Amino acid sequence: MSIMELSSNIDEFLQATTFCHNLPQAIMTDSIKDLVGEATLWEKTSLMDPSNTASISEKDDTDLQKEEGNEQQHRKEKTSREGIHSYYQRAKRGHDMKKGFWSVRYGLAVMIHGSNLISTSQTFGLSIAIIAMVNNTGQSNQSNLYASTDAQVPVYEWSPEDQGFLLSSILYGIVIIIIPSGYVAGVLGGKKISGISLLISSVLILLIPLAADQGLPYLIFTRILQGLAQGMNLCALQALWPKWAPPLERTQMSNIGFSGTTSGNFIIILVGGFLCQSLGWPSIFYICGGIGCVYSIIWFFLVYDDPTNHPFISDSEKEYIVSSLAGQDSSPHWSMPIKAMMTSLPLWAIIFASFCRFWLVSNLTTSLPMLLNNIFDYSIEMNGFLSALPLLTSWITMIIGSQIAGLLLSKKILRLITVRKLFTFLGMFIPSLLVLAMPYVDFLTAIIFLILTSSISVLCFSGFIINSLDIAPRMQCRYTSFITGLTTLASSVSGVFSPTITGYFINQDPESGWKNVFLVSSGVNFLGMVFFLIFGKAEIQDWAKENTITRF
Repeated sequence: MSIMELSSNIDEFLQATTFCHNLPQAIMTDSIKDLVGEATLWEKTSLMDPSNTASISEKDDTDLQKEEGNEQQHRKEKTSREGIHSYYQRAKRGHDMKKGFWSVRYGLAVMIHGSNLISTSQTFGLSIAIIAMVNNTGQSNQSNLYASTDAQVPVYEWSPEDQGFLLSSILYGIVIIIIPSGYVAGVLGGKKISGISLLISSVLILLIPLAADQGLPYLIFTRILQGLAQGMNLCALQALWPKWAPPLERTQMSNIGFSGTTSGNFIIILVGGFLCQSLGWPSIFYICGGIGCVYSIIWFFLVYDDPTNHPFISDSEKEYIVSSLAGQDSSPHWSMPIKAMMTSLPLWAIIFASFCRFWLVSNLTTSLPMLLNNIFDYSIEMNGFLSALPLLTSWITMIIGSQIAGLLLSKKILRLITVRKLFTFLGMFIPSLLVLAMPYVDFLTAIIFLILTSSISVLCFSGFIINSLDIAPRMQCRYTSFITGLTTLASSVSGVFSPTITGYFINQDPESGWKNVFLVSSGVNFLGMVFFLIFGKAEIQDWAKENTITRF
């Protein structure tokens, strides 16, 4: 067999095995072809007859063109092989990266969890401390549990109406800032805004004992300022997900971050009473504020807006994140199609579901201690334990639910929209039934229903709550943060009206009033579920695409 025939056979062999080659094989075969090409040229020149030199010279131009064409074709084949190899290498690296949670992106999720935990403890710390701050002499035995043994700790004379307004004043700050902060965080990034807002909130909570000494108006004003900082932090945290969370891991990562709100509530309920009793009520604010200040400093060193700028991330993880998010918009423009967004039914499905779900949740979280005390006549010790228990089970359910949702998506068992609607259905339909049945069961069954309601309700975090990242997954996240602002605004409004209506029913008649509370809460929650199941979508909306030209 001549060298020319050998070269031809190698070409045929390469064409037949193009899709089986990996990069090292491609490099080896390229080297063989180069050697064969050189040998062929040597064979041609060594066997050349001087008399044929002129005729061969006439063919040089034609042969050169053919060789250039073959070389271009060869480069295309090589590029194709390398592209296939690169794709499978990225997929393999992505698969390997998804096996464990010891990665920088999951470290970010843990940092967001910590930020939410601290923010929530700062928000609800006053709900625990106010029992010891107010003179409850002659009322319930709550004062006996939380009253400090330190005579230097001040006690104030605030009416129940003043206490209610004080506790809700932080929501006014959140409502004021939530929309603009969501938009600004989406454009400027979440790291700095979140870190600064957490630091401001921590400093303000350190000033609460001083503000309380100055008078109730000063304390209310401080809480409103704290609400402004809390609202900024909430939206800024959402601005981090679109650049860090690969599509198949959004549910797991976001739920790790979101669960910080539940764990923060759980910790402050368990620890708050002990702190008030042993160290005095100001200790709650000093400890929460001090931890927040330290954490905000750590935040600036460990958190980055973009994985490409993180100094500790590995090249493989960076490539996996960037490649999985390829094609999403990263433009820093301030323009936003407000008009198109406000007429989008999938967006309204998220907003309305948030309003309806929080109506039920706020009733459970704010009214549960009163329910346990008024209806079931539990001791305050048992009251605190039962109030904290649903938070613990909710945290566990949230993590398990996110893993199941991620498994259904990664294994392609269900489509994305099916997963979102399934978890929304489970997280809203079952609690609606349980709440509706609570007035008609014995006290032990009612407690079990309360715990199950809180636990199952958090499945919505794998449903409509994360759906904004599906319909508007912009890299710059101005849409996602803005939508977060809208949903938080809806939840805050629901949180203001729901306890008010609950109080109205209970003041009429405690026994029948609770039945009406459960009936209304169940109906509102069910209505939100139906609306999302009908109008909810998981596809990127037209107004969230790069070519959108509609503006407000």
